[in-house]
Amino acid sequence: MSSVASQQRVLSGMRPTGRLHLGHYHGVLKNWVKLQYEYDCFFFVADWHALTTSYEDPRGIEQSVFDMVVDWLAAGLNPNSCNMFIQSRVPEHAELHLLLSMMTPLSWLERVPTYKDQQEKLKDKDLATYGFLGYPLLQSADILIYKAGLVPVGADQVAHVEITREVARRFNHLYGREPGFEEAVESAITKMGKKAAKLYSDLRKRYQESGDDEALATAQALVHDQQNITLGDKERLLGSLEGSGKIILPEPQALLTEASKMPGLDGQKMSKSYGNFISLRELPDDVDAKVRKMPTDPARVRRTDPGNPDVCPVWQLHGVYTDDATRQWVQQGCRSAGIGCLDCKKPVIDAINAELEPIRARAREYENSPEVIRNILNQGSEQASAVAEDTLRDVRAAMGLSYR
Repeated sequence: MSSVASQQRVLSGMRPTGRLHLGHYHGVLKNWVKLQYEYDCFFFVADWHALTTSYEDPRGIEQSVFDMVVDWLAAGLNPNSCNMFIQSRVPEHAELHLLLSMMTPLSWLERVPTYKDQQEKLKDKDLATYGFLGYPLLQSADILIYKAGLVPVGADQVAHVEITREVARRFNHLYGREPGFEEAVESAITKMGKKAAKLYSDLRKRYQESGDDEALATAQALVHDQQNITLGDKERLLGSLEGSGKIILPEPQALLTEASKMPGLDGQKMSKSYGNFISLRELPDDVDAKVRKMPTDPARVRRTDPGNPDVCPVWQLHGVYTDDATRQWVQQGCRSAGIGCLDCKKPVIDAINAELEPIRARAREYENSPEVIRNILNQGSEQASAVAEDTLRDVRAAMGLSYR
C-alpha cells in the first residue's frame, strides 16, 4: 500500500477486558461504527498488550476476547465494512516491533508520559519488564505495519501517536534512501509540469530553509493533487520535502475523538474497577435497579426538600440521555421539590434501556454462535496478515534483510 493511499486507512485497538459498558460505547464504539463506513478500518484485539500488565495471570484472556468481540458486533461493527482481528494472530506485528527496537532510542520510551504514570498507579504489580517499557513501540508497530494514516485517540493518548510519528520519521531517514534517489526526485519534479514543478521547488526551499510549516502543507497538498505521476514518484516527492528519502513507513495522524461524556453511577468516570458501570448487555431490571440506587444531592434528605441538580450524579446522565425539555423539567422540579429523585431517574432508565435493547438482542445472537465469532476473527486475521506482510517486505528490503 502506498503512503499516499494510507490517509484513508484507520487503525485502532482495544485491550481485551471482557464485557464492555456504556463508557466504552460512548467513548469508542459509536465512533468506530461511524468510521467503518468512511474509511478502510482495521480494529484489533490487543491481547499482547494485555500481557504487559497481566503477564502473571493470563487465564482470562481468551474468554475476555470472545466477550469483547461479541459486544463490538452487538454495538454495530460490521465485518463486511471493517476488518476485525486478534493482534497475536498476526505475527508480523511482533517482527516489526523487533526491527523497530533496533533503531529506537531507549530515552524515547522512558519519556512516554504513561510509562511513569502507570507504574505509579499499578504499584501492586511488578512492571519492571521490557514488555512494559516497550509497549509504546509495540503500539507503533501495530499502526505502522498497516501504514495507517489515521489513529482515533482521545487527547490523553496523542503522545502515543507522536512517538509513532518519530519512529517512522527516524526509520525513513535511516533506511529510505534508495539508489539514485535525488535523480528520481528531479525526474518526478519534471513530470509535474513547469508551473507545478517551480511551485514545488519554491515551497520545498521555504520549508527546508526556514521551517515554514504552511509551505510544507501546501507542497504536500500539491503532490497529492498531481494526476500525471506515479504513486512511487509521489512518495519520493513527499520524502524529499522533509529531507528524507522515499517514505517506507508513513507518519500517522491522530484523529482526535471527543472525550466520553458517559459518567459512572457515582459521578466518577465509568469503570469496572470502580464498580460504577452499566454493561452493554445489562438486563432491563438490572438497569432499573442500578439507576434507582444512584446517590443524589445529599442535601435532599426528604421528598419535600429542594435539591440542586448540579451536584447530583443523575443530572450528568440527563446530559447524555434526555432532551432539553426533560432537562428543564428536572431543573425546575428538583429545585422546587416538585418532583422526587425517583421521578428524575425514570426518563434516564427508559432512555438507557431503549439504547441497549437492540444491542442486547444482537449480543444474544452472537453469544449463541461462537463459531461465527471464530470465523470473523479468523478471516480478519488472515486479511490483516496479508496487508502486514506487504509492509514487512518493504521494511526487510530497506534494512538489508531481503535475501534471495
